Amino acid sequence: MASKELSPGQRRFSPASVGADAALLVWFVFSLFPLVWMVLLALKTDAEQISTYFAFTPTLENFATVLSDEGTRLTSVDFTQAIFTSVVNCVGAVLVSLVIGLPAAYAAGRWQYRGSNDVMFTILSFRFAPELMVIVPLFVIYNQLGLFDTNVGMIWVLQLVTMPLIVWILRSYFQDMPAELEQAALLDGYTRRRAFVMVALPLVRPGIAAAALLAFIFAWNNYVFPLILTGSEHTPVTVAVTRFLGGGGQAYYNLTAAAALIAALPPLLVALSIQRYLVRGLSFGAVKS
Repeated sequence: MASKELSPGQRRFSPASVGADAALLVWFVFSLFPLVWMVLLALKTDAEQISTYFAFTPTLENFATVLSDEGTRLTSVDFTQAIFTSVVNCVGAVLVSLVIGLPAAYAAGRWQYRGSNDVMFTILSFRFAPELMVIVPLFVIYNQLGLFDTNVGMIWVLQLVTMPLIVWILRSYFQDMPAELEQAALLDGYTRRRAFVMVALPLVRPGIAAAALLAFIFAWNNYVFPLILTGSEHTPVTVAVTRFLGGGGQAYYNLTAAAALIAALPPLLVALSIQRYLVRGLSFGAVKS
């Protein structure tokens, strides 16, 4: 006797689907719980910061303390200035990477030669390499060149983080773009450079937004380079957050959580501002005719 096929509604509420949904929900709660706990911790007072109770009177004083002179006194770092320093460093690194990486990605996507894939893998391998491999020679070089604890030095070193990412991502966008469009522009009298600027770049604009955002996030979250290569003058936000863990001989977990939430706002605002391009960029080339 042939088995009766289940209808779509029955399959939706079958034991297997319900179990899969329940497991996914448990994983979702488990993944989000650290973020929820950090928000709760940021709303607790100093006396409540080591408690595990969910019932407490929330306060916003921790956020005000982080951004005030009191936070500067506890950590010897102006947190507002640290945010500004991180914005300057990350935006500068992404812009320099785009100026250099866009032509490199275009060339890598359009011209294939013997060993081109090996060259691209070598570029990407710089992203794989542990930062501790290069931090000691960089520290020596930066001290000799006067780049230690400077914005220029941080922008330059963050290229190790952003450049390989931008070149590798944008290369696939240029490969997916039909070459006939540029050939038509060349037949109309465009130079190769003008065809690149006027034809290729506008078509991959969503990809540029997606790659730039990812590069910005990786640069913003970098910790090892600024920890070793900066001092008190140009401390970025990733290092400034950790100062609340030992400022004044006491660990301020609630202030650390508040500082971490504030530090997460700039990448979030950037992502929301380019959301339209980001969605198109992440899905660009996913479906081909």
